[in-house]
Amino acid sequence: MEVARRVSRARTARRIAAGAAYGGGGLGLVGAAAVGLVLAEVQFAKRTVGTGLPDPPRADGLYGSEFGGPELSPGPLRLGMLGESTAAGLGVRRARQTPGALLASGLAAVAERPVELRNVALSGAMSDDLDRQVGLLLDGDAPPPDVCVIMIGANDVTRRMPPTQSVRLLTSAVRRLRLAGSEVVVGTCPDLGTIEPVYQPLRWMARRVSRQLAAAQTIGVLALGARTVSMGDLLGPEFAANPREMFGPDSYHPSAEGYATAAMAVLPTMCAALGLWPESDRLDVSRDEDMLPVAKAASAAAGEAGTEVTGARGPWALLKHRRRRRVAGEEPAPGPAPTPKAPTAPVAEPR
Repeated sequence: MEVARRVSRARTARRIAAGAAYGGGGLGLVGAAAVGLVLAEVQFAKRTVGTGLPDPPRADGLYGSEFGGPELSPGPLRLGMLGESTAAGLGVRRARQTPGALLASGLAAVAERPVELRNVALSGAMSDDLDRQVGLLLDGDAPPPDVCVIMIGANDVTRRMPPTQSVRLLTSAVRRLRLAGSEVVVGTCPDLGTIEPVYQPLRWMARRVSRQLAAAQTIGVLALGARTVSMGDLLGPEFAANPREMFGPDSYHPSAEGYATAAMAVLPTMCAALGLWPESDRLDVSRDEDMLPVAKAASAAAGEAGTEVTGARGPWALLKHRRRRRVAGEEPAPGPAPTPKAPTAPVAEPR
């Protein structure tokens, strides 16, 4: 059954990505009436859990200053954050708790080099705001970011943006960043089926719509040399087990712990994109890593949170699971030296 779902999702994702590339119109993922019902339920869920959060704290600045000041050669790495509320860090009170700050601190620890963060993400943004956000990062005298992280897609779904348009806008933004010389990591559309007030069968429909968009996003950006990390239901198990710790004050957006979970899933891929993370040509079969046709890899990643997809050769892509997954009581596995990782202590505020 799961294989059949992946095949169907891969087929639909290919159609969406093709429509985005060649100017096609919106494609019906499920029946129009059903989609409308799903989105109405999601909007109701948002109203049920509450709104009215203050703006996310500003986290722009220099991280890892203990590794040297900005005047030292080769200077700090530059990190750009783009996207919607999850990239902005809506729901936390302190700058150091935002995903951008966590990623900047983690990158500085791995690279042993300062990191200059600029976050242009906007709460409530859809993919049609990415062009403006990219302009903020690229226009002006400052050099382009070394790496950019984009988290986008949920608002596109809930506000009924045609998926082909959503993918087209995302790929246009990625193309501009890549032409400017930036590495790009895209956190794909999260699984809207994890929103608790949405009930079956609408939860299944919401999951299907969001996963299809996530797969199409992956297909679209891999061709441009970007990498993707599936957000999926990454926070779902943690939210279910520890709702008081993982939810923010509006009971909808993540808490500081929730954002840390997401950031640590993205960090290894971001470091790998910059050549800072140990790479291996050998796939770890024990982690279900594989080399698959792009559409199949995108579909498989959409169904499993924390999965990285990166282009390989021709129509093939690598499906990797960099995030460490251990069960309770598991002892560290023997093997080569451990992969560098960010410190677990609270990160410093930007200076």
